[in-house]
Amino acid sequence: MTERPDPLRTAAETMRAVRERCVWSQQITHRDLVPYLIEESHEVIDAVENGTRADLREELGDLLWQVLFHAAIAAQDPDDPFDIDDVAETLTEKMVRRHPHVFGDAVANTPEAVLVHWNAAKAAEKRTRTSVLDGVPRGMPALALAQKVLGRAARAGDDVALAAHDAAEVGAAPESEEELGDLLLMLAATARENGWDAERALRERLRLLEDDVRKAEAG
Repeated sequence: MTERPDPLRTAAETMRAVRERCVWSQQITHRDLVPYLIEESHEVIDAVENGTRADLREELGDLLWQVLFHAAIAAQDPDDPFDIDDVAETLTEKMVRRHPHVFGDAVANTPEAVLVHWNAAKAAEKRTRTSVLDGVPRGMPALALAQKVLGRAARAGDDVALAAHDAAEVGAAPESEEELGDLLLMLAATARENGWDAERALRERLRLLEDDVRKAEAG
């Protein structure tokens, strides 16, 4: 019986050939790929929230292509090359470290216990960080970034409810852009405190608005 080729290896080899033989791909840098990575990531999100299983399968493939593309570029770096195998090896080592209850002797019988192990392993890996805010990607969408920063602030013991200004000072109808920022920050804090996703909440509400607009256009 013929052994089935490894689909991941085939995809990596396909990307390597494209990088070496496609004149457009040969000129692309990591920085050039960033807009495509952002776009593909959002298309995956859209497939998860509003698409079919076929959509999700396709969009995950497109996102994987971005990872393979970055690895193919990195493999040609003259000073510090690494390839997709190095990426996969680093990932596997990290996930094994962060799951001692799966690959070691630690015990975790609840999701909360799993997070304790995960955060402990992550903290050990990031010993050189001097702030809880180190490592937060500044390119995140603003609402998601606000929730991330508020969560990190809470870990540091800061009062996230007063992260910008006293809540009582922010009215329901802000009168300046600064007050609007305060209000948005407190809405993000409310979302975090309730376990809600502020970005997803706004996306879902926008979808309802889009439906209303299309219905109005259709008469």
